[in-house]
Amino acid sequence: MKKGLNYKTTKDIKVSKKIIDQVIGQDKAVELMRKSAEQRRHVLLIGEPGTGKSMLGIALTELIPKEKLVDVVSFANPDDENMPLVRTMPAGQSRALVQKARLESMNLFKNQNIFFFILIIIASLFPWYLWRKGVIPDVVYAASLITSILLVIGFMLAINLGRRQSEKVKVPKTIVDNFKKQQAPFLDATGAHAGALLGDVLHDPFQSGGLGTPAHERVVAGMIHKAHMGVLFIDEISTLQPHTQQELLTALQEGKYPITGQSERSAGAMVRTEPVPCKFIMIAAGNVETIKNLHPALRSRIRGYGYEVYMDETIPDTPKNRDKIAVFVAQEVTKDEKIPHFKKEAVEAVIEMARRMANRKGRLTLRLRELGGLVRAAGDIAIGEDKKNLVEKEHVLKAKIPARPLEQQIADEYIDRKKEYEVIKVTGKQIGRVNGLAVIGGGAMSSGIILPIESEVTPGGKGNKIIATGKLGEIAKEAVTNVSAIIKKFFGMDIKGKYDIYVQFLQTYEGVEGDSASIAVATSVISALKKIPIKQNIAMTGSLSVRGEVMPIGGVSSKVEAAIDTGISSVIVPKANVKDIVVDKKKLSKIKIIPVETIVDVLKESLDWSGKQQILKQIVSAG
Repeated sequence: MKKGLNYKTTKDIKVSKKIIDQVIGQDKAVELMRKSAEQRRHVLLIGEPGTGKSMLGIALTELIPKEKLVDVVSFANPDDENMPLVRTMPAGQSRALVQKARLESMNLFKNQNIFFFILIIIASLFPWYLWRKGVIPDVVYAASLITSILLVIGFMLAINLGRRQSEKVKVPKTIVDNFKKQQAPFLDATGAHAGALLGDVLHDPFQSGGLGTPAHERVVAGMIHKAHMGVLFIDEISTLQPHTQQELLTALQEGKYPITGQSERSAGAMVRTEPVPCKFIMIAAGNVETIKNLHPALRSRIRGYGYEVYMDETIPDTPKNRDKIAVFVAQEVTKDEKIPHFKKEAVEAVIEMARRMANRKGRLTLRLRELGGLVRAAGDIAIGEDKKNLVEKEHVLKAKIPARPLEQQIADEYIDRKKEYEVIKVTGKQIGRVNGLAVIGGGAMSSGIILPIESEVTPGGKGNKIIATGKLGEIAKEAVTNVSAIIKKFFGMDIKGKYDIYVQFLQTYEGVEGDSASIAVATSVISALKKIPIKQNIAMTGSLSVRGEVMPIGGVSSKVEAAIDTGISSVIVPKANVKDIVVDKKKLSKIKIIPVETIVDVLKESLDWSGKQQILKQIVSAG
């Protein structure tokens, strides 16, 4: 059985120089990458940002068997100037070819210039000779001298320009240069426009009159051509225009793709080269939304000739995986080269943050880019405190503040502002008012906020559903509507035709989406309907089914932390979510966690039933 890491600081942890060994926690993806390298398969990586997609792409270049790289050269086509010829040759040889052609052209220019220099001398001396012999007068001599020189210069310029243009056409151009490259090329085409990706032909405003640049010299290879025999990585591939994805598909199918001008208004649009080789392995990446916007034929090509991989976002919290996070910290220190190594206690603090960011009990996050931000922030703090030798636990704890994501900073400002104006109440009792909980942001970047909700019930019944305000999304609206089923179940009454019920999400300028506030809405409405006060020192979160069951929700750790920071003394959460709460023990001791399974449990805990026990019995009986 393999023993765990034994280290006092991250300096004791060996960091592999191979990028594939530096990929943390993505064992399934690493295995498929090895297969892809052996068989030259394409790969589509789908997952959240920061989980190692680009790292896997770079690592693939290390795994690809060494191939014979080639240079690609464009030549003038004597039969059709708008269709340059394309030839390949062993890597590095194109430079010698181009240099040789350029030297030959220069020698011709040199010989030509000597000839014209001699001609100018003769043209200058002949009138002088006649003048000296008295054959011509002074005025004629001067005029003849000037005329002779101008004629020679004009003739020289005309001949020289034509000859220069002719010789220029004969000099080829290297469009893919692999001089001294030993490893397969890796091209990151993320965000590249069509010209950069597929190649382009530069515009020539002097294309006529003999002054223009030959077509073969205006050819620019695209990333697909430069990645020949290597790897082309494209993150957020669905952001490419549909026609660009279609042309990329053609390149994948044919293994070669001609270069033409990408702008239809450019002179380059008239030029189209012979097909240029582009046999590359494509690593496409993106998130779940990418699947919807990816060209179906392109995805089919990848799937049919490669693999699709969904990146893991978390790994089990085991000793082996905790060691992987320690290795990650050591890697970040080594890569950064500006921060000191971490003590073991500091690494353990980073591991605790990995638990917190996983948002699930017994898991560690694999969104390592954000975790790396914490590592660097802690290192910077250690240096700032003149403790450049090692990073300690206290530095990691302090780093949580500057390393906070924008969502957390916004949430902190939100809570402070609401407390200042007493929008959030944490003491006393009030009818129809409840402290709900919500999150802003998503995934590991989410942060909790208090969401005050108020309800009012009035006679009327003109409406046939509960009216809610507060910039609600569709799911939130449906969750509010479902509360009417609970009311009918508990009290045997249909609100339609009897009451108008108004629910307000107070000052939710940011908007509300999701159904995690539905138990709070139900509690608020029942309180307003039956005039039963709600304890304001309690906050709650949970999804409510039409049968009154409390369902699990996301972001429970962030929500609990928000309740603690606000001064709430108790928080109601779905029982299924209790295991997902990952909050510092010292901080968690400041609040009471109340797990619930049904709306009846919620109402028992959150409402003040003094003098209203009969209604409680009715609810319990109906529930």
